[in-house]
Amino acid sequence: MSEALERLVSEELERLGYELFELRLGGSRSRPTVQVRIDRLDGARVTVDDCAAASRAIEARLDAEGSLGERYMLEVSSPGVERPLRKAADWRRFVGRQASVLSPALQGREEVEILGVEGDTGREVLVLRDGRGAEQRIALADVKDARLAFHW
Repeated sequence: MSEALERLVSEELERLGYELFELRLGGSRSRPTVQVRIDRLDGARVTVDDCAAASRAIEARLDAEGSLGERYMLEVSSPGVERPLRKAADWRRFVGRQASVLSPALQGREEVEILGVEGDTGREVLVLRDGRGAEQRIALADVKDARLAFHW
């Protein structure tokens, strides 16, 4: 069910110019909850209008499919300003931005500037500048957690 649901949601989002960032299923059997986090394919920030458009499209498709029943709840949102960085494409997209990164290669968690990504698929190396101004290269595979840093 989860793979089919993910495929259905991804198809609807791509048709509208969005990508599926994350899909979570929760709730109960009688009242399932589908949480969808979206991103824009053009790299712009996700707006409330984007979430509403995506929600309408996904809801229409879910209703037509009927696999979740009539009592499901759908929640559509953006990854947020402190969005997780997971794939090499995420890191490339946010070159020049600050990120909070947890990695043994950094001896724990550190806030860094993203300078770039080098290497082949599956062997990407992140080029980062630490708080002391030193450039570091760490394997993407060594990153345990990373998200954009946002300072209020």
